[in-house]
Parts: sequence; C-alpha cells; structure tokens
Amino acid sequence: MTDNHNVEHIAIIMDGNGRWAKKQGLPRSMGHKKGAEIVKEIAKAANEKGVKFLTLYAFSTENWGRPKDEVDTLMSLLRQYLKTDLSELKKNNIRIRFIGERNMLDADIVQNMHRLERETQDNTGMCLCLAISYGARQEILQAAQKLAALVKNGDLSESDVDIQNFSAMLYTHEMPDPDIVIRTSGEQRISNFLLWQAAYAEFFFTKTLWPDFSAQELDDIIEQFKSRERRYGKI
Repeated sequence: MTDNHNVEHIAIIMDGNGRWAKKQGLPRSMGHKKGAEIVKEIAKAANEKGVKFLTLYAFSTENWGRPKDEVDTLMSLLRQYLKTDLSELKKNNIRIRFIGERNMLDADIVQNMHRLERETQDNTGMCLCLAISYGARQEILQAAQKLAALVKNGDLSESDVDIQNFSAMLYTHEMPDPDIVIRTSGEQRISNFLLWQAAYAEFFFTKTLWPDFSAQELDDIIEQFKSRERRYGKI
C-alpha cells in the first residue's frame, strides 16, 4: 500500500454471542442468531466505507469440540444464513468467499458455499470472507505440506521457498494481509486466527459483545487506526 493508513482489509474475531444471550436471559442460540444479523449490518457498513476485504471468524476448527447441541444449532443457523442473509448481500455488489476445512462440513452446506461464491464472483464491491471450520495452524501446516510436495516432485527448488511462495499456498492467497484485526467481548487473544497474515496488523480489543457491535464503533476503530504509526519493524 502506498498509504500506511489506507484500510484495505479488516478482520474480526466475533466473540461474545453466548455472554450476550446470558445477559439478556436468553438461550445461547439467540445470541448466535443476533450475531448473524450483525454480520449483515457490519458487512454493509464496511462496504460503504470502501473497505476492500472483510474477514469474519465465524466458526473455528476448535469449535467442533463444543457440546453437540450447540454445534447443531450453529450449523442450522449457518444453513439458514447461507440461504437468506448472505444471499441478500449479493444485492449490495458484495463478493462472498469462504476459507476453512470444508471437508468437516455437511455436503449441503458446502454446496451452498460454492453456490454463493459462484453467484457473486463477478461482483466488484467488497469481498466478504467468512472463516468457517477454520484454524490458522492447520492452514499453515497444509501450506508447508503443499510446498514440500512441490519440492519433492521437482516442481520447485528448495531455494525458491520464500515468503511469497508460502503465502501463495494459504487460503487467503488472493487477499492482502489485514490492516486491522478486531476482537469483540473483551478477550485479548488471537485464537488461531490468521496467524501468518496478521504479522503486522494493528489490533483492537473492544469490550463490546459481538451482538452489540455497531457500524459506529467500526468507524471509531478505523479513525483510531489512522492515528497509529505503522513501522513494519523499521524506524
């Protein structure tokens, strides 16, 4: 980027759905449902602000270890979301893509992912990237395995294994690294999200629970970002 304060890519760890529901005296499923509604609101707001890429951490590979009834609820919401809310975003010229371990998902969910990617591939607005069944360590491991196979087969020399070639093996190979990483709910950890890509991102931790996150708070974070000095390890 020519300007260190241009915001091309924002990544968000959407945290706090369960705690939001508990505070409201509601079941956790209602927190996840409200959180899904906020995704649509924030995607529209980011698109209007000229953000080129918005990556949202929706479901991690570790989340498969949650109680079965909660996982089933999340998958049911995902099915509904793929058919309704995400399809509505097509009208806003938003391009949709998914990153993660699709082989862990049911076939009908994967088919709907492919459908949305295909139907929005020619849209010229923001790219909304949803990380579903995603884990950064697994992503990095797979990239290393792909490069190792290329070297073993003689398609790539060992000396050609560099940052650029490694990055090309990641799910996000067509995307710039995130400028901003936001985590909601007050937790201050990265939770196996974009470990490689976030090397020089600016981090923002907000106590706001994801269902309460707003377009105004997104604007405030972008303004704070513009006041930060980004040196990328230099003076």
